[in-house]
Amino acid sequence: MFTFEQYLGFIAIMTVITIGFWLMIFLVSILPYWIGGSLYESWKMKREAKKNKQLK
Repeated sequence: MFTFEQYLGFIAIMTVITIGFWLMIFLVSILPYWIGGSLYESWKMKREAKKNKQLK
């Protein structure tokens, strides 16, 4: 079957793959939400500054 070193190698590779999977899930789901929210806040602030400038 497997020797102990092969078993440890398998566990190490599965750990790296699992960490990579969760990192990919984080980058695909949370990062676009964060960037979109940042762009929306920037757009709101620019719109508000433009509105305040017109009122003066």
